[in-house]
Amino acid sequence: QVQLVESGGGLVEAGGSLRLSCAASGRTFSSYHMGWFRQAPGKEREFVAVISRSGGQTYYADSVKGRFTISRDNAKNTVYLQMNNLKPEDTAVYYCAADRATGWAPAKQAHEYDFWGQGTQVTVSS
Repeated sequence: QVQLVESGGGLVEAGGSLRLSCAASGRTFSSYHMGWFRQAPGKEREFVAVISRSGGQTYYADSVKGRFTISRDNAKNTVYLQMNNLKPEDTAVYYCAADRATGWAPAKQAHEYDFWGQGTQVTVSS
């Protein structure tokens, strides 16, 4: 089991940047592919990005490609989401999640993930 705690959310103007962090407990962090999702009010949870166990492979939703970067530091048990050129439509609660599947096939559906953090709010003003 792994526990996840997100941080780094906040209020930012359009065009600005934020970096989200997700700290994981336990000694098996490197065993999980890690993903970021987001959920805006009244909308379904949406896939944002995923990174492989080693960090060598990543996959992004089209809506954030070129603006967001997912990375991880297995020594620190932490995954990051660098968000640049933020837009008002990026406003949502952002969640990190852990996928213990073996092999690499980018998991883009929420049900594919085994553990979730509590979320951090990101608000982008226009």
